[in-house]
Amino acid sequence: MPTWKDCVKRKSKILITGIAGFAGSHLAELLLSHDYEIYGLIAPNEPTDNIRQIIKNLELKTVDITDQSRVSRIIKAIKPEYIFHLAAMASVGQSIQKERLTYQVNIFGSLNILESALSQKNTLKKLVFISSSDCYGIFSPANKLLKETQLLNPISPYGISKATMEYIAKYYFRQYNLPVVIARSFNHTGPRQSDIFVVPSFCRQIALISAGLNKPEMVVGDLTVKRDLSDVRDIVKGYYLAGIKGKSGEIYQFSSNRAISIEKLLKKLLKISPIDIKVIIDKKRLRKSDIPILKGSNSKARKDLGWIPQIRLEKTLQDTLQYWRGLIRK
Repeated sequence: MPTWKDCVKRKSKILITGIAGFAGSHLAELLLSHDYEIYGLIAPNEPTDNIRQIIKNLELKTVDITDQSRVSRIIKAIKPEYIFHLAAMASVGQSIQKERLTYQVNIFGSLNILESALSQKNTLKKLVFISSSDCYGIFSPANKLLKETQLLNPISPYGISKATMEYIAKYYFRQYNLPVVIARSFNHTGPRQSDIFVVPSFCRQIALISAGLNKPEMVVGDLTVKRDLSDVRDIVKGYYLAGIKGKSGEIYQFSSNRAISIEKLLKKLLKISPIDIKVIIDKKRLRKSDIPILKGSNSKARKDLGWIPQIRLEKTLQDTLQYWRGLIRK
């Protein structure tokens, strides 16, 4: 019986938008390890540090995904069999500061990908649209285990943009029979994530303090919120399985089935740091759009895709801290 590694024909053409980003770079590494032909879209002037070790094995195209005609030309030229659409404004905080740009990139940019994919409908096997648990917004009871059937009630421009694109993606499936699968991921972290996100922000501050470059004080935001946190390397395996095994028109959640407070995350990181560090809460970092708790069920992904997260949270935190220590040393 073939394993999931064998489910895609060797040398299938796979296009990853946002390939130089955090999750995109990890997905590219995973696909290259199985000898697929990988194409990637990067934004103008976007750094390629995350993919520098594999860049010679990639075919990269520079494009602003809000440029409809150029996106269309590139996809027609590549003729991908699989598309993984990760390119997005991915930060809740940034989406509040740059609301219009968030909608332009996450909605109209994504619409350009869907429209262009229609020209490849006869050969396109799957388009995986990456969504987010921020689509859920506020719900009750606040600590419920969320499933794919939960109503969407987003409260940030980022969540609104992702929820909007879920509806549009499902429309393209129903109206045009485009083979779209929605991968609704919960929070994930790991090496290469920007320090605008909470775990790498903590790790960067600890690394700077450990290197003697900062005084032993950390500035943090709201530590009471709880998040369902996974390792990015597990999450991108889920994206891959959604593309290979997922049923068109379906939504699959990738989550850990648990929630942990930001305070506990910080304590775990401080425990593996040899220095006594004072924690200072910055009230300016508190925001109204924070969802108190997010916790998702991964039962559907386990049952239908065979997805099993394998990396323990402690290893994720250790690897992320080590990544930032390496950057600081450089």
